Amino acid sequence: MKKLFPFIVAVGLALFAPAAHAADKAIYEGTKVCGKCHDLQAESWQATGHAKAFDLLKPGIRPEAKAKAKLDPAKDYTADANCLGCHTTGYGEPGGYDPAMQPAQAKSLAAVGCESCHGAGSAFKKEHGDAEGRFKKGGATTDRKVLIEAGQSFDYEKACAKCHGAATKVASPFTPAIDSKYAFDFDKAVRAGGKAKGVHDHFKLIGVFAGEPVHKLRPEFQKNAKEGGE
Repeated sequence: MKKLFPFIVAVGLALFAPAAHAADKAIYEGTKVCGKCHDLQAESWQATGHAKAFDLLKPGIRPEAKAKAKLDPAKDYTADANCLGCHTTGYGEPGGYDPAMQPAQAKSLAAVGCESCHGAGSAFKKEHGDAEGRFKKGGATTDRKVLIEAGQSFDYEKACAKCHGAATKVASPFTPAIDSKYAFDFDKAVRAGGKAKGVHDHFKLIGVFAGEPVHKLRPEFQKNAKEGGE
């Protein structure tokens, strides 16, 4: 048994190494890269609160709300590690936002961008391109599971919960205890419009991908989705 145990461990490591390695390689690339193909989504995202999340860390922005949360309205929080995880994309992770990065690079990550919900783009960017190529060439549909295997996230509620709601582990001072507007309901939040709009507009899916996972709200969003492709 003593001789067999190292073999079992070695086999286990070999089986799990590829998936772990793929996850380790995932790099955040920023909304500018995503927008090269998903231009309509990126454009509509610019009108959301998430696109302006980083600006809230600047001095003098929403002073009343900051004072109510016992923060200093005159302080610059744009380099505060306690804030950056929920006001930027990929902070502390490979390719993610870093206060020390060049301004041109930081601009694409200084917000709650595409990859905050969908995962680090380098992991699944190629699969999107390959699938689109097959679809355009002969109408072939790609099983959505290839995106899961590559590392794209479809658990949007979990993504939101990183910074919103009772389950979040982030020590945010903006809680329902100081204002009821900070209570979070996923189903309401993703449907919100106007100043409360949090997600980009939805566009008709043309069939590049098929199969699970399909979010429970997708049929509702697709019913009134705009034209523009996948």
